[in-house]
Amino acid sequence: MKKYFYLCALVCTAIAFTACSSSKESAYRRAYEKAKAQEQTYAQPQQEYNAPQQQAPVTPMVQQPVQQSSTVVDNTPVRRENVNVVSGSGLKAYSVVVGSFGVRANADGLQNTLKNAGYDAQIAYNSERNMYRVIATTHDDRSGAVSAKESLRATYPDAWLLMK
Repeated sequence: MKKYFYLCALVCTAIAFTACSSSKESAYRRAYEKAKAQEQTYAQPQQEYNAPQQQAPVTPMVQQPVQQSSTVVDNTPVRRENVNVVSGSGLKAYSVVVGSFGVRANADGLQNTLKNAGYDAQIAYNSERNMYRVIATTHDDRSGAVSAKESLRATYPDAWLLMK
């Protein structure tokens, strides 16, 4: 009796494995054919691009200098915080913050980098948030601070304005 049971189990297992392998082969075959069809589709437009084409003459565009309007200055967000200068000569009404750190040593590192780049960098401490703000430049008027922030955005994309 046990022999027949093992024999049936062996036959069922063999049938299950053969059924699975044929479905895998057909799935691989379909994927291969699909990839071949896509390859042929992409190969045809490439041949078209290789054909010499006449190009229209390119006329150079003269770029007009961009004038900063007052609406850009008015729409620039300014954050107001109570900060104390920890390192530097002092803050004016508007400052451009390029980094915020919880550790003073990290703020000192960025301040040294900015000073080496020619900025009068300062560090201000916000006791409410326990953060050291690294300030690249400070200005009396908002428009000067906005233009400085926009020029610093190339190097420091997260730069923002602080109003004391």
